[in-house]
Amino acid sequence: MKSTINLTFDEMWDKIMACDHTYDGQFYTAVKTTKIYCRPSCKSRKPKKVNVDFYDDIYKVELAGFRACKRCQPEVEHSPHTQLIKNVTTLLLKEYKQKLTLQDIANNVGISPYHLERIFKQETAETPRRYLEKIRIDKATHLLKSTDRTMLAICYDVGFHSPSNFYKVFRRINTCSPTEYRNMHS
Repeated sequence: MKSTINLTFDEMWDKIMACDHTYDGQFYTAVKTTKIYCRPSCKSRKPKKVNVDFYDDIYKVELAGFRACKRCQPEVEHSPHTQLIKNVTTLLLKEYKQKLTLQDIANNVGISPYHLERIFKQETAETPRRYLEKIRIDKATHLLKSTDRTMLAICYDVGFHSPSNFYKVFRRINTCSPTEYRNMHS
């Protein structure tokens, strides 16, 4: 079936073989033998080329009698990883004061650390560690503006375990030291 994005059958075939997520929602791959349709980025085993049809509209593919893949969930508007990312960010926001390793976070959501880091970075453009650092620095900037607590007290209160790491991360995110930040906002 011809797509509205003007890709030939072979071009669409190349996209599904490469699991190219940039074409998700632009077209759907329907496998005649299984009666299942997928996103172009689906990581499921690839079908034989002769058993594939392409549809540019989700309603047309469902009308043709195909059902959605349970792995890539093409019928869902958002990413299939949205709930996972939400669970991770909720954990990070609740436990930001604790010493959290990637393994701890992965254990909490029930997947491997490698898989968690890859998915989290794919969905948020940063690693769980960077996200946690941003949360901690946001809390620190609030404390710097609203209290007169010492830098060391703020460092430990927001979950950093070393003042040097606190200063380094603070400078990377805010392009100034905590003291400079406090002086600008007092």
